[in-house]
Amino acid sequence: MKLPEPPSSSDPSPSGPAGTASGDTGAAAEPALMRASDADRDRIADLLREALAEGRITPEEHAERIDAAYRAKTYAELTPLVSDIPGAAGKAPAPPDAAQPRVNLRKQTAAHAAPDLPPPERLASAIVAVFAGAERRGRWLVEPATHVHCVFGGAQLDFRQAVLAQPEVTVNVSCIFGGVEITVPPGVRVVNSTAAIFGGVELPDDGPLEPDAPVIRLTGFALFGGVSVKRRELREQRRRIGGGRRAADPDEPRRLEH
Repeated sequence: MKLPEPPSSSDPSPSGPAGTASGDTGAAAEPALMRASDADRDRIADLLREALAEGRITPEEHAERIDAAYRAKTYAELTPLVSDIPGAAGKAPAPPDAAQPRVNLRKQTAAHAAPDLPPPERLASAIVAVFAGAERRGRWLVEPATHVHCVFGGAQLDFRQAVLAQPEVTVNVSCIFGGVEITVPPGVRVVNSTAAIFGGVELPDDGPLEPDAPVIRLTGFALFGGVSVKRRELREQRRRIGGGRRAADPDEPRRLEH
């Protein structure tokens, strides 16, 4: 997908180097060339998921644009990704008002700026653990359907840094004499549709969730096995919220009644 070239920032100016007024070292760049944040990239990814769910873009286009979104550094690179999607352009993140005062970033970049997040890793949609273990963690792209097969083995799926391909994804479990452990972040709705035969399924309490919260739907079966879902924040987030103190995990799972 060829995107419009970002605006050029090399327009000549008579007022000193780099187009800044003489003596003004904190002048801002053109708004479209301002650096986008992680939240801006995530917002574009949400709009692309909605477009995929509505059939406006193909899965191939979605994958290409998601990759471009998480590689984008400026608004000029980010906003064209949804410019051809009806209604999405008005919801896309916009650069701050050029008239607002800005902070000189030269002192902030090294100490405060977070590194750009890499695009999510695209992995196989099937996870197999036979007399062994398997895990999926880190920043990975969750396809609309993920299949987990465990036979005398176990699998661990960590969704806390994952990127969902659409607002609702399905994890289909086939577990025989094994176990599947799933970790989700706060704010994600987990819907259980699995069948447990001489086994069990454990889910955390949902608590308050947004109406449009992303959904992970569990399907399949557990025969002489189990599926356990826990809701936890990343360790860095938990430490930041708790002021560095280690607290007891309030998200103990509860067993579903059948």
